[in-house]
Amino acid sequence: MTRLLLAFVTLAALAGAGIFWWLEREPDPAGARPAAAARPVAVETVPVQTRDLVRELFLTGSLEASRRIEVMPRVGGRIERIPVEIGDSVVPGDLLLQLDPEEFQQDLLQAEAEFAVAQASLGEARESLNAARRELTRVRELRGQGIASAAELEAAETQVALQQTRVELAQSQLRSREAARRNAQIRAEFAQVRADWKNGLPRHVAERMADPGAVVAANTPVLTLVALDPLRAVVFVTEADYGRLRAGQPVRLRTAAWPGDTFTGRVTRIAPEFREASRQARVEIEVPNPELQLRPGMFAEIAVELEHRPGAQSVPRDALLQRDEGFVLFTVDAAADPPQARRHRVTPGIRDGDWVEIVEPELSGAVVTLGQHLLSEDTPVRLQEAGGMPSRGEADAAPGP
Repeated sequence: MTRLLLAFVTLAALAGAGIFWWLEREPDPAGARPAAAARPVAVETVPVQTRDLVRELFLTGSLEASRRIEVMPRVGGRIERIPVEIGDSVVPGDLLLQLDPEEFQQDLLQAEAEFAVAQASLGEARESLNAARRELTRVRELRGQGIASAAELEAAETQVALQQTRVELAQSQLRSREAARRNAQIRAEFAQVRADWKNGLPRHVAERMADPGAVVAANTPVLTLVALDPLRAVVFVTEADYGRLRAGQPVRLRTAAWPGDTFTGRVTRIAPEFREASRQARVEIEVPNPELQLRPGMFAEIAVELEHRPGAQSVPRDALLQRDEGFVLFTVDAAADPPQARRHRVTPGIRDGDWVEIVEPELSGAVVTLGQHLLSEDTPVRLQEAGGMPSRGEADAAPGP
């Protein structure tokens, strides 16, 4: 039993020594097995593109009429007719309001009659003046002959002066009656209110505040007219955005009423001060509206073009990674076997939607847009299409089962 145990221990010691020698021996370069190759990382890529990029400031605002006119009579009276309704288009010369003309016509007839009386009074005064002057001439001749007394001469001179005063008074009364007649004529003309503005473009009736039969005072609004082309978009901006805006900047505009259409305009006015309550400044944008699709009061989503870069080197924004040293991205060296990732530190420029300008360096080929978080320089990669399927070239080259 003791011999058997000793033999077993001896064999175990020899086996252990053999295993230790095998593990510690120098490997044979000729017979060494190659280390397992790193497994390629599956990635998706998009080619570097040349695009026209635009950096925009997105705002919200509302539309206003570029011109707004309150139609009101310049004289009071009873409304006889309003020949327009809400939504009607009017041009210069169209009748907007007719007051009852009877009262104005009566006033005009009375003024003309009083003017005629004043004319007759002036004529009578002039005849009396001429008669007084003839009498004065006769008395002077008689005085020269010693027939008329000094008192008679003085009385004739006084009568001429009196008649001259009557003529001047009649002239003043005539001017007053003429002014009253002209005023009555104007009031009669004011009984009609017609559209009148310079550029001749149509306006539209936005509001009607009275109906025929109503009695209105002078300068009481009856209609509101608005200009629909162009319109004015109004937005309010904070201090952070104020310095980025300039008059003349192009604008894109969209509304819920026309979701498939994009309208254009330009920044026209920027307020020089901020409102104390909101700390915002008013900005006005002129929006052409030749088809009259837009209306005052509509809510608008507005994009102001801040910068335009035609022919910019562009990559999808998903390709960019932010590291401590800045932004980096990966391209694929397809000439390597297998393809390998190449790391680039880049300087991004403006962003336009899902695309970003790369100012430097100049890139070629395709950039990695999916899987780049697993990459480093020289990492083997396997290209696949969106959705996780291998690319067509790699699928064809893959070995069969």
